[in-house]
Amino acid sequence: MTLKPTINKVLPASTLPGGEVIISCENFDASNFRICKALFETTPGRIISASNKRVIVAAPEVKNLVDSKVGLSLQVGDIVSNTIDINLGEKLADNLHPVTNPAFDPETGNIYVTLSGSRGQKVPVSVWKISPSGETTPFLSNIINPTGIAFDKDGTMYVSSRHDSNVYRISPFKEAEPFVKNLGIATGIAFDKLGKLYVGDRQGTIFQVNNSGQSYPFAKLEPSVSAYHLAFGLDDHLYVTGPTASSFESIMRISPSGEVSSFYTGLGRPQGLAFDTGGNLYVVASLHGHRGVVKITPDKKAETFISGNALVGLVFDDSGNLIIASTHEIYHISLGIKGILVSNWS
Repeated sequence: MTLKPTINKVLPASTLPGGEVIISCENFDASNFRICKALFETTPGRIISASNKRVIVAAPEVKNLVDSKVGLSLQVGDIVSNTIDINLGEKLADNLHPVTNPAFDPETGNIYVTLSGSRGQKVPVSVWKISPSGETTPFLSNIINPTGIAFDKDGTMYVSSRHDSNVYRISPFKEAEPFVKNLGIATGIAFDKLGKLYVGDRQGTIFQVNNSGQSYPFAKLEPSVSAYHLAFGLDDHLYVTGPTASSFESIMRISPSGEVSSFYTGLGRPQGLAFDTGGNLYVVASLHGHRGVVKITPDKKAETFISGNALVGLVFDDSGNLIIASTHEIYHISLGIKGILVSNWS
């Protein structure tokens, strides 16, 4: 007689389509693999490995979810296990090419993301706009290799170009005006509470830029093979990732005076990062071989928080949702977590 399988735990409790979740269970008879299923509501995921007490499954794409919740169950033939709720992200847009964090505009609720292209490639649309309803429309053209996007406290957009070393200020009429030039291979950008702009030149320099567009070397780091990613924490320190050839990399922490120290070490290819209002850091990376979004608490405890593949960046909106970018897609996942927004800084 086949016993009813029981799900005890699912890790991580949140995933994007294609991400791997580990199900700890009992009585999952995988001897006849053809009649075994892992169901996300009624949609089967791809079972990667299975035993009596452990199942690893890649999450499928499920549309029209309510608050990103989905019921996960195991099935052997006609016998179905208990159901455990997990968070599953939904795809907002595809056919894009972001290389750093997307940007969220709290004034409109729109999300902005680059179509960066290959080196030196001039694509028809540099920046795409994704509305709160998920409609994707062209927003900006004529910036070659757009990379980082950020808004200042006044709601003005800035975009870096890794092609021409500039950071552009975008006018209300969608005109891209050079704000600061000659910043090497300009990638990630971020604003501090005082309104100063910080730009990562992936060759090894973090620049500080004042309100007049004058730049100064702020800190030196090891060069990155792809891009620097920047975010400010509640402690007014700048946190930076920049993938190198190592598989055991660090998140760097830079003080307001430019002192560099290591905040957390042990990640594989860390990229985009963002903070919540509790001081927790969320970074796209691998941890212990699992790829996705890693959550690191202020006391440096780390866990894989969201499972996902080929991720490059993330940003919180103002409704407790996390917007996550892969190399081609943009996902939305409801978590009820309040992120730090530049517009809310005093």
